[in-house]
Amino acid sequence: MINEIIKMIAITFVPTLELRASIPYGIFAAKISWLIVFAVCVVANIIVGILIYLLMDLIIKIITKIPVITKVWDNYVAKTQQKIQKGVDKYGKWALAIFIGIPLPGSGVYTGALAAYLIGLRFKKFMVANVIGVIIAGIAVTVICLTGASVSNIFIKQM
Repeated sequence: MINEIIKMIAITFVPTLELRASIPYGIFAAKISWLIVFAVCVVANIIVGILIYLLMDLIIKIITKIPVITKVWDNYVAKTQQKIQKGVDKYGKWALAIFIGIPLPGSGVYTGALAAYLIGLRFKKFMVANVIGVIIAGIAVTVICLTGASVSNIFIKQM
């Protein structure tokens, strides 16, 4: 079971996958209790957000030294700022929490940490938004997995 938990944590650390992929992996492929899967993946995802936020200066310095990546980076930054700035201006850290919590492509802790950094959100406010957002995403993905699995049992006979 330890190897499977390590795999779940590794999946959670992959950008764009995060707990949107690690929770289904843990529940369906690894066959681990959903409570353990939820706890491990949520904690790992919160840690990812913290690391990304704290390492953002270093990441930006490294990325912007490569001209080809700089163009992609500039477009990504502009889109991220545009997505989140209005909401944060109006609703503060709650907008960022919802942005992180919506388990869709283009949202999550990587983009949320970047957005928080780019708009100058202080670390403490980011932490609150990060924790709340990750818990929202974790609950959403877990519920989808569990209800989806239950619904499929109606149509698929278990052997």
